Amino acid sequence: MSYWWLIGGMTAITFLMRYSLFAWPHLRFPPVVRQGLHYVPTAVLTAIVVPGMLLPDGEHWQLNPSNAYLLAGLAAIAIAAFSRNLLATIGGGLLVFFLLRWALGQI
Repeated sequence: MSYWWLIGGMTAITFLMRYSLFAWPHLRFPPVVRQGLHYVPTAVLTAIVVPGMLLPDGEHWQLNPSNAYLLAGLAAIAIAAFSRNLLATIGGGLLVFFLLRWALGQI
């Protein structure tokens, strides 16, 4: 039963956060807050992706050359830095990942 209270609470908080933007459409944030909000997508994406690269099994650090997740992630970062193209980054990262998994005998 406590799970339902948790789900209900999260639903209420999410709804109130999003509804507040409609309830007060002329609300303006201070420049410092607006500047800080620009970093939120990068921080969230980093928090999701980096643990998968460094802890592919979810328990142990794998900072070695046989970690295809880490190497493909670094390759995707390099592709993104040079090409500035989202499709090239995704496609190149996936290609490097699957080629590494195949070369390392993990497929």
